[in-house]
Amino acid sequence: MNRNDSGPEDGIPGGPAPQSPAFEEPTEPREPLPPKPDQSGPATVSPTGQETGADPAALAQGGAYLTNAQGTRLPDSDHSLKAGSRGPVLLQDHHLREKITHFDHERIPERVVHARGAAAHGVFKGYGSAAQITKAAFLRKDVETPVFVRFSTVLGSRGSADTVRDTRGFATKFYTSEGTFDLVGNNIPVFFIQDAIKFPDIIHAGKPHPDREIPQAQSAHDTFWDFVTLHTEATHHTLWNMSDRGIPRSFRMMEGFGVHTFRLVNAEGATTLVKFHWKPKLGVHSLVWEEAQITSGMDPDFHRRDLADAIEAGAYPQWELGVQTFSDNAEQMFEGIDLLDPTNIVPEEMAPVQPIGLLTLNANPSNFFAETEQVAFHPGHLVPGIDITDDPLLAGRLFSYLDTQISRLGGPNFAQIPVNRTHAPVNDMLRDGMHQTAVHRGTAPYRPNSLDGGCPFQAGADTGAYIEVPREIPAAKKVREAPDSFADHFSQPRRFWLSMSPVEREHIIAAYSFELGKCYEQAIKERGLRVLADIDPELCAGVAAGLGLPAPEATEPLANVEPSPALSQIGREWPLDGRVIGIVADAGCDLDGVRAVRRAVLEAGMVPLVVAPAGGELGAGGEPVTVQRTFATARSIEFDALLLAGAPGPAADALGARDAKAGDPAGRNAGVDPRVLLMLSEAFRHGKAIGGWAGADRVLEAAGVPADAPGVVSGDSGDSTLQVITRLLGRHRVWDRFDAG
Repeated sequence: MNRNDSGPEDGIPGGPAPQSPAFEEPTEPREPLPPKPDQSGPATVSPTGQETGADPAALAQGGAYLTNAQGTRLPDSDHSLKAGSRGPVLLQDHHLREKITHFDHERIPERVVHARGAAAHGVFKGYGSAAQITKAAFLRKDVETPVFVRFSTVLGSRGSADTVRDTRGFATKFYTSEGTFDLVGNNIPVFFIQDAIKFPDIIHAGKPHPDREIPQAQSAHDTFWDFVTLHTEATHHTLWNMSDRGIPRSFRMMEGFGVHTFRLVNAEGATTLVKFHWKPKLGVHSLVWEEAQITSGMDPDFHRRDLADAIEAGAYPQWELGVQTFSDNAEQMFEGIDLLDPTNIVPEEMAPVQPIGLLTLNANPSNFFAETEQVAFHPGHLVPGIDITDDPLLAGRLFSYLDTQISRLGGPNFAQIPVNRTHAPVNDMLRDGMHQTAVHRGTAPYRPNSLDGGCPFQAGADTGAYIEVPREIPAAKKVREAPDSFADHFSQPRRFWLSMSPVEREHIIAAYSFELGKCYEQAIKERGLRVLADIDPELCAGVAAGLGLPAPEATEPLANVEPSPALSQIGREWPLDGRVIGIVADAGCDLDGVRAVRRAVLEAGMVPLVVAPAGGELGAGGEPVTVQRTFATARSIEFDALLLAGAPGPAADALGARDAKAGDPAGRNAGVDPRVLLMLSEAFRHGKAIGGWAGADRVLEAAGVPADAPGVVSGDSGDSTLQVITRLLGRHRVWDRFDAG
């Protein structure tokens, strides 16, 4: 845990600027403010990967005065040039035309998928443990490599909400000394389809219906379930998506997977097949469904805010990169599992994940569009020591990603955008094209040549060339078909189901019941149940009961598989970095206890947010306690635990006409603000730790929170209460509070 000493006041992230603004508009000219301490930008390399040594600030706009795009200073940017103050606007107003024209072209086409994203800069440090299986330089011991990581949802538009039920992208750009390596993965280790030719089909099915453009950013509709119930190779991915993995608590608490099997090559030329895994240091944690729904309305930017705030607060997210390794045999199989089938996993109990490096995200982008929106990933960005396999889904991605970058980013020179620039020297003989920003020299962009002295020269294996692994391709007929091993669509979903805890199984049943319940066509609901029957009768019966339909029998014998405990999110202890503790208080509460709890929370690497009847400060007679949330602006979903520093009374704005959440007269009659009772009841339902001292029992009773319930703590002081709450937080939730029958 690294806390940024120059961070926001009170150690609370979220300030929009590096310093607090003046009340009146500033009038004294000055240079632009520096970025906030948590912000960074792309490295200052040239369009061809040369180090420039320039200050990153040199890439930003400078100067104290407003100018046009050519640097000419402007006296006014609020009024068009007119023939008299009430006359017509003149065509000669070049500033108006430049300003409006640029604005009209500020948006580029959003990504077809993964449009909704958030990103951060960081560093990757190799452990050296991969040296036996790959010669990739960035994986050597203690080699530090700059990275840029983008997280995203798949189905929604750029303006959709973060906490929808969806697959998340986890894409990492490594700026290595040998060139750029992109590991473009997801938070789910399998995919809906086995062959890329079907990718347009699954996306067309998952996107909003083309006639009404609804529903946005979700799969709970007929076209999605029509496709996946007819195309049962999607079953495994669908089951992961219907589990809690489909609604992560945070990007920081989300696993990442390379999905495909890759081939690594060591210095001697020996090859190993691997699957890549990102393991979060904070553990894997998800929202419960009600939290996700509330969050989409209260804070649709919940995940991107959480990531940026954690970095600003110094709670730098970390993941270990690990690999599962398999012998590179001719069949490319492991223990009967086809390694070329992207709908398969290999259970960690059969092939343990071996850590090979540590990723730390330590800086927020300084400009969302320039970096997060324009970053271009591509599975074909490889470095020596990492090669691809014959996975038919990966083959299509190698074409599609390059093609879409050219469309989105205006031409073939997208690699010259600062965030996409390699940190290795470039001499590619590619010339011209839209948005060419490199000023090339020489007269011979071809080879062989003599006019440029023969440069550039081809590299060999001894000079760091990327050389594909030579592999024999067996004689075969040219066919459009899949191997027989791709035909098993149910044994892996059954393993996933059997690996879940009772609580997680109930969440899966609820998710399927909700999603299929949103479908209009009865045939699609019945077909969905037929698919579930081939996974497990308990799952099918539970969903059938929710839909009010009979549960069908399985169409084939159920697969005989062993559970994989590693697939469950429940049962382990995790660090507390960046956890958010809500401290509910008013001026009459134990403010000394609040001060002590705030200090202890900060020292533990967590974030304390004081919630009070109104903004400002509490405690006029001593060290003031800054209020970060009010009863009107707070909601349970942003807190990992709630603490009551006594029995705060109703706020002055506890009126239903001002805030519908305050419309419960029972709370006011009990001397408690109804919004506090709502926060407590929601937190209790969502399995969050709740504690209080100094008379808080009365508030808990009014909220219907049993004092003897699991995870409810009544302490003698703030410190003693926090100690118990902290122990509970290590398990993410109070799972004993969920009734799984």
